[in-house]
Amino acid sequence: MANIILMLSIMSEALSVPEVSSTLAKNTSAHPVEVSNVATLANMVGGLIVVLAIIFLLAYIVKRLKLVPSSGGVIKTIAVTSIGQREKVVLVEVNGQQYLLGVTSQQINLIDKLATPVDVPISSFASRLKQAKEQQ
Repeated sequence: MANIILMLSIMSEALSVPEVSSTLAKNTSAHPVEVSNVATLANMVGGLIVVLAIIFLLAYIVKRLKLVPSSGGVIKTIAVTSIGQREKVVLVEVNGQQYLLGVTSQQINLIDKLATPVDVPISSFASRLKQAKEQQ
């Protein structure tokens, strides 16, 4: 940003001097250099904006598809299965004990406290991505 302000101040000073402004008006080789610098700066800023937009888009997709495993807190979500538009069956582990929960938009119900824990194989990122693409 400081470079842009410096460049604009130099350009305004150069154009305010009558001899220089008439020389610049006659000399066409100086003008494309200035435009080239501005165009290069615009391309660089545009590229930065595109890269940042892609990063935020990918972060949103990863969060939306739940491709990142949850943190190692006290409560761990082992598995989630959607059974309706707003209804899910969730397998949760708390202190080594697993619970099967029914989750709706209004309430959460305990379906069963599992006596023997269910062993859910940990899948890789590639398999989760493939599974997410198949669900769409």
